[in-house]
Amino acid sequence: MLDISKIRAITLDLDDTLWPIAPVITRAEDVLAQWLDAQAPGAAAIFRHPEQRAAVREAVVQSRPDLGHDLSAIRRESIRLALQQAQEDTDLAEPAFDVFFVERMRVQLYDDAGPALALLAAHYPLVAVSNGNADVHKVGLGQFFRHALSAREFGHAKPDARIFHAGASAVGVEASEVLHVGDDMSLDVLGALEAGMQTVWLNRTDHAWHHAAQPHATVTDLMELCNLLGLEA
Repeated sequence: MLDISKIRAITLDLDDTLWPIAPVITRAEDVLAQWLDAQAPGAAAIFRHPEQRAAVREAVVQSRPDLGHDLSAIRRESIRLALQQAQEDTDLAEPAFDVFFVERMRVQLYDDAGPALALLAAHYPLVAVSNGNADVHKVGLGQFFRHALSAREFGHAKPDARIFHAGASAVGVEASEVLHVGDDMSLDVLGALEAGMQTVWLNRTDHAWHHAAQPHATVTDLMELCNLLGLEA
């Protein structure tokens, strides 16, 4: 059960917690393929084919385990490999990634996310802790967060306890004084539990819980979290 009296800060996941990520990535990949059509049609064909696109990404993941925490680098190197396979100019990898990244920052918040962030930020310091490559400032949410930690910049990804502990340190509190909120059972909930935090599982789609360890609470949206914490607009 959640002990609200101990909470001095909140860390939040981003993708699939504040916005759905699948439509964002689908649109960004379409925009990337359209850009490549004119610049490198061979690579564009690879990215338009889901199995070929997945195979290129997997080849990068397997050959560059050092990039496992950095989704931007994996994406950039996937573009570079597709260009190489198509015998096209690999120097296009950087501008192509820039095209993808701009579109990746165009997110559509869940309806509850904006009002809930405003309410949460009025009562607690908020820290974004994400394995993804979204930038809270570029997506228009920077005003709500005291700090933002990404696996790409930090060098370690959830569920590694170090990134959770860094989130606590960023606002000067102990891990036991932090509530972590996220949608992923393993990366968010189990990772934060292992790091010594209280956790809330954001279960928007009625998934079943599959682990022995339990979150301190489960909510279906972020306004339900605000209500659980006793916050009022």
